[in-house]
Amino acid sequence: MESDAQVGTSRDVERTGLFSWYRPLTANERRAFWGCKIGYVLDAMDTQFLSFVIPALIASLHISRGDAGLIGTATLLSSALGGWLAGILSDRIGRVKTLQLTVLWFASFTLLCAAAQNFEQLLVARSLMGLGFGGEWTAGAVLIGEVIRARDRGKAVGIVQAGWAIGWGLSAILFTVVFSLLPETYAWRVLFAIGILPAPFVIWIRRHIKEPDVHLAQKKRDAARDQKSSILEIFSARTLSVTLRASLLSMGMQGGYYAITTWLPTYLKTEQNLSVIDTGLYLAVVIAGSYCGYLTGSYASDRFGRKRTFIAFALMSCAIALIYTHVPITGGLMLALGFPLGFFASGIFSGMGAFLTELYPTRIRGSGQGFCYNFGRAIGATFPFLIGYVSQTMSLGHTIGVFAALAYGVVILAAWSLPETQGRELEADDTPA
Repeated sequence: MESDAQVGTSRDVERTGLFSWYRPLTANERRAFWGCKIGYVLDAMDTQFLSFVIPALIASLHISRGDAGLIGTATLLSSALGGWLAGILSDRIGRVKTLQLTVLWFASFTLLCAAAQNFEQLLVARSLMGLGFGGEWTAGAVLIGEVIRARDRGKAVGIVQAGWAIGWGLSAILFTVVFSLLPETYAWRVLFAIGILPAPFVIWIRRHIKEPDVHLAQKKRDAARDQKSSILEIFSARTLSVTLRASLLSMGMQGGYYAITTWLPTYLKTEQNLSVIDTGLYLAVVIAGSYCGYLTGSYASDRFGRKRTFIAFALMSCAIALIYTHVPITGGLMLALGFPLGFFASGIFSGMGAFLTELYPTRIRGSGQGFCYNFGRAIGATFPFLIGYVSQTMSLGHTIGVFAALAYGVVILAAWSLPETQGRELEADDTPA
């Protein structure tokens, strides 16, 4: 019997058009693609609620900017742990089962955030939610990276990653509607309560998506040899250098992104004196730019290579962030700059899932990908807290710009030092590089 990959190859034809790569996919490949994309949309929606309700939390729970930043940082720190744990689980129990578990987890604890009565309760609930938030990305990225053939992996994984912009947009729409209809004292609770909606999606995943062939083949070979992967194998002499450099790459991306997106709504409202609806207009432009950036970055990573794409997007992200937050500009110009800001700050992530998938052998792919992406997230997670703290003595816009510049500098150096993996085939019997 032919595997999905073999069937897909036999159906491969001369392709033209941006989405011609999608036509040769098998039914399972398409279901995996949509399952991962929808899961990431819902993950982003639940996660981004916090950035919109920070002013309401400050007023309702009587917390400081530093406290609000700590909640954001705690969420990202716990998501880093959740991402690594999910990677380990995906190597042990499977990519699909882990994806189901993480979706149910982040949805349930987002609902719990709605019941928080004080800072401490919200901190705990949001931290627990972060475990699922980080885990969902790891499980989904490994799953889609193994299902799609090498020539299209960057596009497929990047388009899945673009689901973040859709989820971000959904959270912005829900925020605008809910806060327009209800007093902010209750509106933030309603918004968090909506976060339970992704839970039923787990049933669809369970019924319609199967494990990647390469992962199943690896499990059979390991069972025949009575061999199990170790969670410490990614730190062995043969893989340690790659693990460290890939973690730095992720740290720079995550730090730059969270420096901008966690505090951008508050910056627009408090320092640019924009109303809720105006803030939504600005963010709509940023979100539109984000989605276009994800799509462009995904195609660029397959066309020009992972490394070149990372470096180009990092340079532009840094430049746009500094202009956006430091140069005195009119509202119209700021609105126009929102598009390239979202385009480059988000688009830089498009090639990351495919890149990490290709850096590690199948038997430790989940563990390696989960650790690198989420260790970087853990360090980058300190940026919201530090920005909240430093902005008490420095303007918020200036603080965001400084941290963004530092982060993207790290991205450039790390990307330059790592090997190019464009077009690398995945095999069941591969060994650590």
